[in-house]
Amino acid sequence: MENPLTPEVLADPVALTRALVDIESVSLNEKAIADCVEEVLRGVPHLTTYRHGNTVMARTELGRSQRVVLAGHLDTVPLNNNFPSTMRGDLMYGCGTSDMKSGVAYALHLAVTLPDPRYDVTYFFYEAEEIESRYNGLLLVGEAHPEWLQADFAVLLEPTYGIVEAGCQGTMRANVTTYGERAHAARSWHGVNAIHGAVEVLRRLTAYEARRVTIDGCDYREGLNAVRIEGGVAGNVIPDRCEIEINYRYAPDRDPAAAEAHLREVFAGFDLVVTDAAAGALPGLEAPPAREFLEAVGAAPIGKLGWTDVARFAALGIPALNFGPGDPNLAHHKDEHVEIGKIRDGAATLHRWLASS
Repeated sequence: MENPLTPEVLADPVALTRALVDIESVSLNEKAIADCVEEVLRGVPHLTTYRHGNTVMARTELGRSQRVVLAGHLDTVPLNNNFPSTMRGDLMYGCGTSDMKSGVAYALHLAVTLPDPRYDVTYFFYEAEEIESRYNGLLLVGEAHPEWLQADFAVLLEPTYGIVEAGCQGTMRANVTTYGERAHAARSWHGVNAIHGAVEVLRRLTAYEARRVTIDGCDYREGLNAVRIEGGVAGNVIPDRCEIEINYRYAPDRDPAAAEAHLREVFAGFDLVVTDAAAGALPGLEAPPAREFLEAVGAAPIGKLGWTDVARFAALGIPALNFGPGDPNLAHHKDEHVEIGKIRDGAATLHRWLASS
């Protein structure tokens, strides 16, 4: 395939967004787009470029006192009759326009066009963010080349609609199980219905008051919800087991241990097993590059309601923020799109931040 990322396309973040969207890269199928990105970056004299799997990393080596990261994932969710891209007025439609090839375009555009940034910059174009964590390019790089991740500050170019979203929530999944005793449905009084026993679990969830926390001026609202219920043996059998899957989104002032302790308190008396957990990230607004970035944006940050890879940097002690042109409410939708004006405004903001002396 001839590389569509020509010098003319790379010079314009809007044209670059469209070119990236038109390279299909559903998770685990990122080789073609990673090849194109790698070819471009290896031709840039002010960058040193490496590759691990389908994750491409390029960095400046200018001897600056601080290093920042710009990172974006190359993969998308599966196509949904929204490929290739289309234009309708000031909107670009297509899979990945919002989440997050418009953000990737920022990083690639700046990597090529900004040879003398005020900080040393590491650019990550990584694979498999949209699927299970074990495939995530940043995770794999952290295991194989942890030195690649070292920095003083990081910006994840996730869709935020041009607003800085600081930190991120932690996330936890757990199964709450109720038990009963099987019996024939015609003689139900000889058994104990485990599905009926789930009523108390659901009552506690319905009555639950989500905690709201303000950290460094950023508001985080927690959420505790049932996302799946499974029970039953057959149409004529009283069930002896019912399992309710719980999704807990918690503020970053709690770590996974504290989050689990809270769930055990809420569901005291029930069998609870945690099946998945990921720590959140504090806002990280005090690092000098973060403060300067906020000045360039010119608007107050808000808390990130959701989990993103900023948490991977926070776990390394690296403050990180989310910033991108896409609307997060459109991510993964069939009619996913991005506003052209948001692409141009965000690219100008990043350039102003990195190019200013």
